[in-house]
Amino acid sequence: MRVLVVKTSSIGDVIHTLPALTDARRATPDIAFDWVVEDELAPIPRWHPAVDRVITVAYRRWRYRPLQGILGGALAGFRSRLRERRYDAVIDAQALYKSGVITAMADGPKHGYDLASCREKLAPLAYDRRYRVPREGHAIERTRRLFAMALGYPVPQGVPDYGLDPSRLPATDLPQPFVLLLHGTKWRTKLWSPERWRELGRIAAGDGHAVCLPWQTQGERRRAEAVAGAVPGARVLPPADLDHVAGVLARAAGVIAVDTGLAHLAAALSVPTVALYGPTGPGRTGTLGARQVHAVATKPCAPCRNKICNYTGNAHAPSPCLDALAPESVWRRLREAMRGTG
Repeated sequence: MRVLVVKTSSIGDVIHTLPALTDARRATPDIAFDWVVEDELAPIPRWHPAVDRVITVAYRRWRYRPLQGILGGALAGFRSRLRERRYDAVIDAQALYKSGVITAMADGPKHGYDLASCREKLAPLAYDRRYRVPREGHAIERTRRLFAMALGYPVPQGVPDYGLDPSRLPATDLPQPFVLLLHGTKWRTKLWSPERWRELGRIAAGDGHAVCLPWQTQGERRRAEAVAGAVPGARVLPPADLDHVAGVLARAAGVIAVDTGLAHLAAALSVPTVALYGPTGPGRTGTLGARQVHAVATKPCAPCRNKICNYTGNAHAPSPCLDALAPESVWRRLREAMRGTG
């Protein structure tokens, strides 16, 4: 049986889809998946043993340069790759207008959420079969349910299995034991202040752990350097591709993260993680898996899901609700998770 999965972005959303593939492989051992994904995220599906082929799409680039995608032949080339095979099932696990268009172009019976189960109401027009999945559940469990209904096996229960083998990821020469501080995120309101990171880093270093800080943008690099400069022995990591970032994550003793895609990768690799939530909550899209801890802000306005904070209690902090989380408490909870007692 060959199935096409359409889940193009983002890091967290793509990772959330992996457990459904593990479920399907257990129910149907001879199943194989092809996967449509944004080109920069292509390593993620390749990590799963049930994925046979990854078909990359450059939707984000085409969105800003549509004529280049059309006249340059990129769109035609993508459509040709998409239709090289006829599939036993095509599953749109994203339920957005863009994923619906891709699903409609594929060859095979098309499956997805029904009108009441998705956010963008045009997406179900692309499907032959539509399924009711309550929107209140966690994204991982919703996707597992969708795959089970589309492929005809009982809905699995229990802790999700992302199907990743850490030993297949690139090794790292970082000193052991080390902790990763995932401080970067696109929303200003999801940021923990540098003062909190510095305090946390000093606590971790004093507890015998090397502190490592990755970065992706120049703003994140400046923040990482500002934190590392105040933490004995801390390292600002060089930029790396997703494979090497995953290799570093897989070998970390623990992770402390704001609400960002790499936190979900840590969860997929079963790395002890404390994820910090303030303007967003963990209910529907929080890290899920073994040794995952959620530190949730208790401000009455949280979670507000605002990218700009309207709280007037502290105009200088990027996220006053997150800044109320004490580094000592966060580190204690990570230590418990690393010991297996959290």
